Amino acid sequence: MSAGLNRRILALAVPALGALVAEPLFLIVDSALVGHLGIEHLAGLGIASAVLQTIVGLMVFLAYATTPAVARWLGAGDPARAVSVGIDGLWLALAVGIVLALGGWLATPTLVAAFGPSAEVGELASTYLAISMAGLPAMLVVFAATGLLRGMQDTVTPLWIAGVGFTANALLNGALIYGLGLGIAGSAIGTVAAQWLMVAAYVVVIGRLARRHSAALRPSREGMRSTGRAGGWLLLRTLSLRVAFLLTVAVASGLGATELAGYQVVFVLFSTAAFALDALAIAAQALIGRALGAGQLDEVRMILRVVLVWGAGFGVIVGAVIAALAGVIGLLFTGDAELAALIQPALLVLAVAQPIAGLVFVLDGVLIGAGDVRYLALTGILNLAALLPLLAAVTLTGVDGVEGLTWLSAAFFGGYLLARLVTLGLRARGTAWVVTGTG
Repeated sequence: MSAGLNRRILALAVPALGALVAEPLFLIVDSALVGHLGIEHLAGLGIASAVLQTIVGLMVFLAYATTPAVARWLGAGDPARAVSVGIDGLWLALAVGIVLALGGWLATPTLVAAFGPSAEVGELASTYLAISMAGLPAMLVVFAATGLLRGMQDTVTPLWIAGVGFTANALLNGALIYGLGLGIAGSAIGTVAAQWLMVAAYVVVIGRLARRHSAALRPSREGMRSTGRAGGWLLLRTLSLRVAFLLTVAVASGLGATELAGYQVVFVLFSTAAFALDALAIAAQALIGRALGAGQLDEVRMILRVVLVWGAGFGVIVGAVIAALAGVIGLLFTGDAELAALIQPALLVLAVAQPIAGLVFVLDGVLIGAGDVRYLALTGILNLAALLPLLAAVTLTGVDGVEGLTWLSAAFFGGYLLARLVTLGLRARGTAWVVTGTG
């Protein structure tokens, strides 16, 4: 039983990891191509990307709300309804995307000005951001479409589409930036075109899926409302996570420029490891949703036990690698021996915390898959409240340098993740989240 479940987890998690990695590659390609235009262009891209990534990051609920809803109907033996529920999510994503795109386009000058850039950098950032707003609906539709296919237990198709989008983005950007001499505007146009190309691919795939299962293509008001309700709670959960990240960075900035640079290195490693853990969480979402829809309680508990082992095990492995390389990671990133020494204790804190992170990510995925989003949202606020006094202590004690960065890392990777583990673990041990049927 567990051997077969392990294969199912890998079959979902490995392609999901590939698709997750493809997402930041869009930004890397843009940065590399725009970077050759000059420092001002790269700075403008940085401002525009910060705005776009914030919006898109908050909208990830469109995938997370769709996956468990689709998986439940699939598990209940009604694939037609499963696909229809997912299509409702697509319509909701399109509607939200259009509203955000129009609002973002109108607010572009204000959003850019908030960063206080020079006149030239501000103009470049405004150019990129205003054009990119046209791709925002596409990005959100891609989120929802990915969630639909994940709910149908398919993570391979999103991987292929992400690969096509990445390739198209690179080719179009190169041609428009340098071939046609459009500069940073060419980068934005190329990325927007690649995003809508991905939407076109998803429309073809999901259209075929709808015909195969005789699923409705028109939006259902109740279906959109249901997705919106779940999405609202997930938005609140995501917002609490974002606030925790931003407050920690703010405290790091208060410690000094060197400490902030060091924390950036540490957090990049945390974010990189999170990709694989996110892939496990996605597999958990899809499998838990389907098992609950089918009313298979023994299967639900088995999935919970197995994904916890995967999460903790991966955390131990990654933690061991980080600990072994803690003395040289700083040198690999910057070549600065002083910075390498500064961040070494913080990296050891991160290494010790990795098994905790593994458990947190997969538990999060399990409860999202169960549709227990209200609990996740409310405890997200409690977890944030637990972090605040820890961050305040780092600030008020006036520590800096190695000691300050180490305590800051302990506050986030220790205190905050432990708070999340407690709230998630207590819920998972109970039965309130185990609601069978289509929800």
